[in-house]
Amino acid sequence: MTRKTRRLWLVIACLIGLGSAAALTLNAFSSNIVFFMAPSQVHAKPPPKDRTIRLGGMVVAGSVRREKVKDTPVAIFDVTDGQDAVTVRYEGILPDLFREGQSVVAVGTINPDGTMRATEVLAKHDETYMPKEVAEELRRTGKWDPRYGKAPDAASWNTMTARDASANTSGPTQHGS
Repeated sequence: MTRKTRRLWLVIACLIGLGSAAALTLNAFSSNIVFFMAPSQVHAKPPPKDRTIRLGGMVVAGSVRREKVKDTPVAIFDVTDGQDAVTVRYEGILPDLFREGQSVVAVGTINPDGTMRATEVLAKHDETYMPKEVAEELRRTGKWDPRYGKAPDAASWNTMTARDASANTSGPTQHGS
């Protein structure tokens, strides 16, 4: 074998090795990616049943039910983005800051019936915090405009738009006063 042929085989082997390493790395990343979805997105295009997602929104007031299954606390509650709601079932102890009408992110999988089986529930940590994805979804759907104050409580979402929020607050006016 000539020197040129050996060098060619070495380059080919290196390219195959690098390509394999890149493919394995990308495959590992794609199986660990957790997508954020709002309830309306879950209903419009449900994710695959084995895909872990982060569901963000507000806990619907009056929707929290608590049960016990073999000494394990189970919480069942609805999460809404103002357009749609998804029922979440979580086995375990909820965070201390978990409340109705507060923003929450649930991590888990969507069942065939459209409910979510959560493996983790994250609650906001103070009165001004809202997960970035939840705030963007509220702005996109017209349920909240940050120029007019903090996000509305979930109970008022079904009838409220950003225009209604600006009319009911002391936000900026067109006359500059």
